Amino acid sequence: MNISIREMRESDLDRVMEIENKTFNPPWSREAFLLEITKNLLAKYIVATVDGDIAGYGGIWLILDEGHITNIAVDEKYRRMGVGSKILEGLIQLCIDRNIGAITLEVRKSNEIAQALYKKYGFKEYGIRPNYYQNNNEDAIIMWKAIHY
Repeated sequence: MNISIREMRESDLDRVMEIENKTFNPPWSREAFLLEITKNLLAKYIVATVDGDIAGYGGIWLILDEGHITNIAVDEKYRRMGVGSKILEGLIQLCIDRNIGAITLEVRKSNEIAQALYKKYGFKEYGIRPNYYQNNNEDAIIMWKAIHY
């Protein structure tokens, strides 16, 4: 299986929305993704493809010397195949290419699979955002990773 990473395009949004709607509650809107990839100069979004099919995507805001991962999602049929790792590696590489010194993110306290992925890549827990997720008031774990050159 060959996993490729490339920049997200407007033509990808139908497939991205399929994955988004199956993965998150509440999901982001199509308009939110469109604004991120066409208007937000701080945002970079990538997709992972497997044999031409979009298997997942990820986004990051590059603000001064920090990257803030906004989302990562992988279609159910491509999970546990290394797609999430490739997306995270792609986002980390975007930061390295731009001399970004650290990356942060929030992850649901209950999402142990995502936490394990982030820890595998050197992210550490640095705090809690209480009641961060509006749909169920679940806490978010704040994670950070320093990038060393």
